[in-house]
Amino acid sequence: MPIDPNDRDSDQDGPVEGGERAPVLPVIDNPSAPSEEDLRVARMLEHTIDVPVLASAVEAQESADAADTLEALSDADAADVLGKMGIESAAEALAEMVLPLAAGVLSDLVSDNIAFAGAMLESMAPDDATDLLQELDPEEREALLEELSTVPEKALRELLHYDEESAGGMMTTEFLAVREEMTVGEATESIRRSAIDEDTQFTFVTDWQGRLRGTLNLRRLLVAGSDELISTICDREVEAIPPELDREEVAMEFEKYDFLVLPVVDQDQRLLGVVEVDDVIEIIRAESTEDAQRMVGAGKEEAVYSTAAEKLRGRFPWLFVNLVTSSIAAIIVLQFEGLIGEIAILAVLMPVIANQAGNAGQQSLAVTLRGIVLDQIRPNRALPLVLREALVGAINGIIGGVIVGIVIGVVGSFFGETSWRLGVVAGLAMTAALAIGTLTGSSLPLLMRRLGFDPATASTIFLTMVTDSMSFFVFLGLASMLQSWLI
Repeated sequence: MPIDPNDRDSDQDGPVEGGERAPVLPVIDNPSAPSEEDLRVARMLEHTIDVPVLASAVEAQESADAADTLEALSDADAADVLGKMGIESAAEALAEMVLPLAAGVLSDLVSDNIAFAGAMLESMAPDDATDLLQELDPEEREALLEELSTVPEKALRELLHYDEESAGGMMTTEFLAVREEMTVGEATESIRRSAIDEDTQFTFVTDWQGRLRGTLNLRRLLVAGSDELISTICDREVEAIPPELDREEVAMEFEKYDFLVLPVVDQDQRLLGVVEVDDVIEIIRAESTEDAQRMVGAGKEEAVYSTAAEKLRGRFPWLFVNLVTSSIAAIIVLQFEGLIGEIAILAVLMPVIANQAGNAGQQSLAVTLRGIVLDQIRPNRALPLVLREALVGAINGIIGGVIVGIVIGVVGSFFGETSWRLGVVAGLAMTAALAIGTLTGSSLPLLMRRLGFDPATASTIFLTMVTDSMSFFVFLGLASMLQSWLI
């Protein structure tokens, strides 16, 4: 008789399988809800910290939740808690923390318990350990590396040689590989002795010199005869990338071809490491953040936990540039001082037109930057794109200009403070200003890329300079030309 899942009187231990009750897996209604361990830790944090007890509770949390707990503590307290945890649990929690905070905690551990810090670093994935080491001061980094065993020390030193924004800086040296001259039986035994990740689906195939020769699906390995050679059953078609490849291009490769992992090889095709999709997701997030910060002139490396000195170093140069560029708009307005004094309403309308032009430019800038990041813009299609954006800006300007013109005309007819003619001038100026704004917003990142700069670099600052200056110039220039008609 079938069991009704909605019947509360049915057997709670599940159906009978081979004479035994099959266990019923718990159903999680809300995966984001705090666990019992999380609630226990939260209660502890409300009172004075008992390091050994808190360490035991944090160790029982999932690594991501443990990282959240440690981030809520000071660097010194977090280091004390980690020091009382098991090596593997501590390493997993530290690897999940926000990088600047994790580096601060590790720095405290280097000072207080460098042996524990070294053991914890050895338990991490090489790419995570390398990211942390790059955040430390050179003296601390060197002291910590000297604490490591010979093999992990050599591996991490090699990874530190690569630019952190390259494929080599992203890769991990932990991967599964077998030799092509092995038999299936020998390869299977080798894999059994490896610390294989449960999500691993295939192994790389190399020759006796470590050169990449192919890949082999683990399912294919299981069904092959034990005496068959790996060279006869592996897939020889394998994509690989050089360690110097920029991380943005690495991310594009993953996005374009849906890779889960990509091997990194040197000029002699020797397998150096692998880049995994989870690292690429982090890179995409980091690149988006960098682009957003570059657009407004903040330092690309700046994080919310960066020091005041780092923030000043990244921001002030562009604030100075903004000070200079904004002066251009002020100089233009100064040339029409007499006109503004005679027709005071112009001072009210100027920021309205400039603000509309700036917003329109920001829209075009965002769309164009996204196209560049996703590698959607081809050189032969750049000009049509820019012209299309200018057309959209002009049409939006006409619509906005008509609305502004009508409003000014209505206000003038009822209150007599303004003339409908001023509405015509404002409408024409807004049409031209929005066309200029969208033209600038779409062409600026393309021009920056053509000159060899990052397309997002301070683009908002330069866009604002152009839209404000040109909006004021067009509006006040038209008003000056038609001054006798307006009065």
